[in-house]
Amino acid sequence: MSLSIRQMRKQIKLARMHALKRFERHRRANLLASPGHFEFIIVLDHLKPAFNIGKIFRSADALGAHEIQLVGIDFFDPAPAMGSFKWVPARFYDNFTQSHHDLSSRGYKIFALDPSASQRLEDVEFADKSAFVFGHEEFGLSFDPGEFPGIEQIRISQFGKVQSLNVSIAASIVMYEYVRQRIRSQEPPDPA
Repeated sequence: MSLSIRQMRKQIKLARMHALKRFERHRRANLLASPGHFEFIIVLDHLKPAFNIGKIFRSADALGAHEIQLVGIDFFDPAPAMGSFKWVPARFYDNFTQSHHDLSSRGYKIFALDPSASQRLEDVEFADKSAFVFGHEEFGLSFDPGEFPGIEQIRISQFGKVQSLNVSIAASIVMYEYVRQRIRSQEPPDPA
């Protein structure tokens, strides 16, 4: 049986409506989330609403993130988070200017990931209050970092022929480096 274009559009619209309802249930549960052990914040700038956002929540939960800020993202599939969306606080912003204002007012040092940056991740000593901005997988950041004083651009060193990483992998590497710097001088928290 073949579906007409009109029928397919109707099915897509219905599926999106059901997905939005499921997401709203998850979003209400997220209101009870508490900040993690560390003070770092992840900022996801206009990422695609498919698998990567949920995977980043999962890593953020595992590595004790304070919160995740979602810029230009009003909904995503929380299933890849494996339940972590209810544990890591989420803040939603329409644009990066709002996120930047919030982070700056709370005293955060902001780092934007850029594969062409000259400063390497492993050469940076992160402050306790560090925020890391990850842009869209295809289009990068939605803003010009030069328009926001104080944002430092950093890159993850890569040695293969392909000079790009999946955004959830890049976020996990950055979070781990931040945590590694903190636990050099302290015992990790008890997972209980």
